[in-house]
Amino acid sequence: MLHRARLITAITALSLILGASNVTAGESLNFVSWGGSTQDAQKQAWAEPFSKATNIQVVQDGPTDYGKLKAMVESGNVQWDIVDVEADFALRAASEGLLEPLDFNVIKRDEIDPRFVSDYGVGSFYFSFVLGFNQGKVGGKTPQDWSALFDTNTYPGKRALYKWASPGVLELALLADGVPAEKLYPLDLPRAFKKLDTIKQDIVWWGGGAQSQQLLASGEVSLGQFWNGRVYALQQDGAPVGVSWKQNLVMADFLVIPKGAKNKDAAMKFLANSSSAKGQADFANLTAYAPINTASVSQLNADLAPSLPTAHVEEQVNLDYAYWAKNGEAISAQWNEWLVK
Repeated sequence: MLHRARLITAITALSLILGASNVTAGESLNFVSWGGSTQDAQKQAWAEPFSKATNIQVVQDGPTDYGKLKAMVESGNVQWDIVDVEADFALRAASEGLLEPLDFNVIKRDEIDPRFVSDYGVGSFYFSFVLGFNQGKVGGKTPQDWSALFDTNTYPGKRALYKWASPGVLELALLADGVPAEKLYPLDLPRAFKKLDTIKQDIVWWGGGAQSQQLLASGEVSLGQFWNGRVYALQQDGAPVGVSWKQNLVMADFLVIPKGAKNKDAAMKFLANSSSAKGQADFANLTAYAPINTASVSQLNADLAPSLPTAHVEEQVNLDYAYWAKNGEAISAQWNEWLVK
């Protein structure tokens, strides 16, 4: 947690920025994210200081559920005010009229990396899918890249993969099959599914970060695809896990406000806080996810650098979330058909 003196300074500054004296006592908002260590950090870095500064209560909810968000908006009964979503969904949801436009008189857009902001969403953080492995399950061998997932002789055991039709799994399958990073798009879906078929019986699917951590730390899976911050959290807890950054797949989460949110004004203030230089730095220091605010770098802990995606740029593969926003529904149909085969 922040040192008390730093916390008091942060609260005072935040009060001035957000005009806390003008906020009605008892105001609240509902914040939805993916659970586990990531949402714990969002609560600690953003929600708790924000509530102290503004007297706006932040109620935690989750996990994020895209179908539920859409159903809420379409029914006109929106219970969520801010939702942490993947970047491709943020773009698609905006095009479908599911999101409120953001107020950049409140949110400082000019401080945010332009890759991670749109008219309807602001970056929560950016991250990498990395190859994580349980050191007790790989026999002293160190997996190097995504091809290790498909080498069941060298690395026996179950593999953990993200179960949703979104950027990541299809790309890593193609990379493991020899497709150069610069030639991934448009995705060769038949080739990707054929590669995944070779390990389908060994896959354990995870749908949220907390579940992925449990699978890896317990040894239920030997290795797999994980959000880098989740592996970092396990390592900080002393779990016997390792990580390879080769071919790390870069993606981002966005914070969005569902259309018809009941506490839209409070939500805008919260987004101003979470996307600020300090808010992003505090979150990054807790999680090893990279900040989307360009002014946050000077506030990062020096010893954290090796665990951030920014330290592994040469090995990175950028996932094309705009491609997924356009083609995601069609890909999802094929994905779901393949899953039940």
